[in-house]
Amino acid sequence: MLLRSSAAAQLAVRPAARSSDRLAVALHDVEPRSFARCREIREWLLERDVERITLLVIPAADLHPIGSRAPALAAWLRCRVARGDAVAQHGLSHKADARARWPRSALASWQGGSAAEFPGLDRDDTARRVRTGRRLLNEIELDPLGFVAPGYAYTRALKEELADSFEWFADLRGIHTRAGADVRSPALCLGNSTPLKRAFSPAVVRAAARSPGTLMRVDIHPADFDLPGHVATLASLLERAGSRDAVTYDELLAPI
Repeated sequence: MLLRSSAAAQLAVRPAARSSDRLAVALHDVEPRSFARCREIREWLLERDVERITLLVIPAADLHPIGSRAPALAAWLRCRVARGDAVAQHGLSHKADARARWPRSALASWQGGSAAEFPGLDRDDTARRVRTGRRLLNEIELDPLGFVAPGYAYTRALKEELADSFEWFADLRGIHTRAGADVRSPALCLGNSTPLKRAFSPAVVRAAARSPGTLMRVDIHPADFDLPGHVATLASLLERAGSRDAVTYDELLAPI
């Protein structure tokens, strides 16, 4: 049986938290190599009373299907969904195999470096990657409602494919829904791909968090926990979140 988040399965009868202030944490780059760190981060969040998050799962890192490569990870994901977390598809391999034309290539490099999977792909290759990734998640009994492009690097072909197959997709500016009820909220996202981002993104994120609005989106990458300054910044964001209700991105589909 395919599993969606317990919250998503009950959207028809139980809407998302009705608090005016919410916290949506997304844990990126969940795959076999990051499994131990992702599990550590999930426990760290639970210790800070973040009961619900969205796990962004790479279906085939290095083009190896997640189910055959990491059955323990697949079982953990099913367990987390059963406990209220949501799973979203995070590309297929999280690796760029094509190069877009300039200037799109320069933007893609800034957005995600070698992880910007979709810029440069044609419509057929884009659809194949999205559909293959979803099939691989279905094979481990997960049925994601949403999609997040690696590096938040979207193309027109990707957005058109997602509009036909997912209930939502998220970019740096907000969450876009098939129903058209978009949620405008910038992602508080620390940078890891370049020395410049590692050095300056904590200050930028702390400044942006001073007025997050009714929804605070916090992005976490496994690589953040290799940098004490990033961990301290994330801890300060959660402290600032205070009594906000933790929700998954799936729950944002529900009426408020």
